[in-house]
Formats: sequence, structure tokens, C-alpha cells
Amino acid sequence: MPVVAVCLIQTSQPRKTPMLRVAVPNKGSLSEAASAMLSEAGYRQRRDTRELVMMDPDNDIEFFFLRPRDIAVYVGRGTLDVGITGRDLLLDAEVEAEELLPLGFAASTFRFAGPVGDFATADELEGKRLATSYDGLLRGYLAERGINAKVVRLDGAVESSVRLGVADAIADVVETGNTLKAAGMEIFGEPILKSEAVLIRRIGEGGAANGTAKEIEVLIRRLQGVLVARQYVLMDYDIRKELVERAAALTPGLESPTVSPLRDSDWVAVRSMVPKKETNRIMDELYDLGARAILVSSIHACRI
Repeated sequence: MPVVAVCLIQTSQPRKTPMLRVAVPNKGSLSEAASAMLSEAGYRQRRDTRELVMMDPDNDIEFFFLRPRDIAVYVGRGTLDVGITGRDLLLDAEVEAEELLPLGFAASTFRFAGPVGDFATADELEGKRLATSYDGLLRGYLAERGINAKVVRLDGAVESSVRLGVADAIADVVETGNTLKAAGMEIFGEPILKSEAVLIRRIGEGGAANGTAKEIEVLIRRLQGVLVARQYVLMDYDIRKELVERAAALTPGLESPTVSPLRDSDWVAVRSMVPKKETNRIMDELYDLGARAILVSSIHACRI
């Protein structure tokens, strides 16, 4: 009977770059703002809050939506490459992760509070009981300052702990302070920590271990671009040549303003980035100087 020869040819295919695995808060004050920032940076985001994992194949990224408190743990153990969480949650987790970039939203202040008139400084907490939901963060703060106090871990409503006899004072995130006043307490001492949303990664890796270093750099540049676009506007105006130096002092830009000639050789057009919050003051000063046709435009995206 005939013999049939079968030939198997193995073809080599290019190795695909591993996807960057990014942790994003799934709820709370961090969630919506983090997703909005990533969307502005050009990344696909989930439309259904029930989604826990979402792929963005165009950018070689996989997003994991997790509890904000758990994100530092996953990143610190190397399970995920980078993540967005609060600086307070990062320090409280006590893991091998570090802050890469502050993101400018979800600002909060972590402070001591106690019964009115009982404490004035943190040094007076020696030997006292302190209730908090951030025991890791608080223990680190006390250890750095040599304060020996007992830390009582509570999951929430720490304001009630003093009245109920569980603690002598508390350490918690403070916004308006109204809740503390209602509980008969007041803030004392210096702030323990000023927190905000931050981008984090495992200490010492930088993505090199799994081949995602370049993707992390791109993510950082994109997020930095969003931050700049949110904080600055483009300002254009016409001004006489002899006034350019004085005008440039008002609008120095990030490096230097762009100056272009006009048909009237006595005038030039100037373009510069200026802080958004100072827009109207700068426009008034430019007008008083002699600038005209002053226009302001939003920046939708940039790379600095």
C-alpha cells in the first residue's frame, strides 16, 4: 500500500509584548475620577460598573477594577504592574510599592482629633489609645516620631470610639471637620499626611521584569499630559515689538513663548501656555500693557 509522508513545518512567530496590567479603583471617590483621567489619556474604559476586567488591545493594556484598599497589595506583590490608589492607602498597606506620579484629584488630609481641650500636640499622645481605620499608616507615623501609643484598628465611624471608651483620640481623614464637631471633638497637631490619588508600582521593578517598562513610561507621559492640559490654557495675543519682553514676563510659558511676525512689522503675535487659574488676571495685565486680540484656547492633550 502507498506510503504517505507528512511534513510538519514549524514557523516562528514574533513574540507578542506582554500586556500592561493596571489596577483601577472600582468604587468610591477615586473610581470615577481615575476612569475619567484614563479616558482623557486615550485608554478605553468600562461602560458597565459590574465589569471587573477590561481589555484595551489598541494600547496593549488590561484594566482590573478592584477595591481601592486592595490595589497597593496586588501591585506590591507584583501581581499587577501599576495601579491608581490613594497615597494614604498605599502607605497604610505597608507593601513593596512606591509612588510614581501624583494625579491631582481626591485630595484629603489625615489628622489627629480628640475631645475639645484635651490635646494640643501629637507628643501628648504618649501612652494613649488611638482609634483609626489606617493602622499601618498611623503606626509608621508614630514610630518615626518615637511616640509610644496603642493603635486601635476600626473599620469606620472612628469618631464614636472616644465617647464609647475605646480610645482617647483618633486619627482619620478630615475634610470639613463638621463630623468631628458634632461628636464634641477638635483637630490638633500638624497634619499626619496630605493625600491624593497616585500612580504606583512595585519597588525596584519598573516593569522590566515582565517587559512592560516602555508601556509604563507611555502611561506616565499620557497622564502627565492630562495633568498639564487640565492646569494650563493656550493664550494668543498681538503686541508691539518693543513691548515683547515685558509681555513675555507675564506669559513665560513652560519654556519660552512663541513669537511670530505679523504683516504690520511693528507688531508680533505671541502664543504661550499660562496657568488656567490665572487666565483673567494675565489677560487684564496684558491689555493694560497694550496687547490686543487676546484669545484663550483649551488644551485637549499634550506631551511635555
